[in-house]
Amino acid sequence: MKAIALIDCNNFYVSCERLFEPKLNGRPVIVLSNNDGCVVSRSQEVKDLGIPMGIPLFQIREQVEQYKIAVYSSNYTLYGDISSRVHEAISHFSDQVENYSIDEAFAEIEANHHSKSFMDSGIEMRTCVKRWTGIPTSVGIGPTKTLAKIAGDIAKKSPTGVFNLTNTRLQDQVLSKTDIIDVWGINNRTAAKLQKIGIFSAKQLRDMELRNARKMLTVVGARLVEELRGNPSLPLELIQPRKKNICCSRS
Repeated sequence: MKAIALIDCNNFYVSCERLFEPKLNGRPVIVLSNNDGCVVSRSQEVKDLGIPMGIPLFQIREQVEQYKIAVYSSNYTLYGDISSRVHEAISHFSDQVENYSIDEAFAEIEANHHSKSFMDSGIEMRTCVKRWTGIPTSVGIGPTKTLAKIAGDIAKKSPTGVFNLTNTRLQDQVLSKTDIIDVWGINNRTAAKLQKIGIFSAKQLRDMELRNARKMLTVVGARLVEELRGNPSLPLELIQPRKKNICCSRS
């Protein structure tokens, strides 16, 4: 039996800074965007203070001083190098890996009577990535990329840092408690459209008539419904597509 694991680096930019300055462990830390404008990464301590992502630094000056928050400028060269090391570590556990972003990767894993369970594989993967790179991660496991994403959000709050969502009964429980806006691929506009017809949870979206989903949300929405049903519709992109650039020029 195969499944998809989402390996997500915890508070990645902050974790990179802590890697070289262990004294920051346990202390509130934020990393700022280009030109030190807005908060782009927060330690758990900062999240617990209620400081949101993307807030401009000048708006939280008092909190920074009050709680002695360590403030760092972005170092994208460092983050890119550590990201490569993390993705390299993940590749030791699967030859089917999609490097989704600088701090996330999808990997196909397998469980049978000759191999470890999905849960054991996730724990081993998380443990080895931490040992080899120093970066803490969480691992969400599901039959599809979309369900692995939902499992990943739960894994961040789990004591083990791993959550397995391959069981269908567990999927019913989790999806019924997952708000529609928290589903990967659903934005505020789409969520508002679905809420107008009485769809507020991921479970309700999963149980939506496929024809209606395609009509309302196009083929993308139909694929999302299939993914929530446990039917893989979004294959791993093993070769990353080239990024497209848009240039606005006065010439």
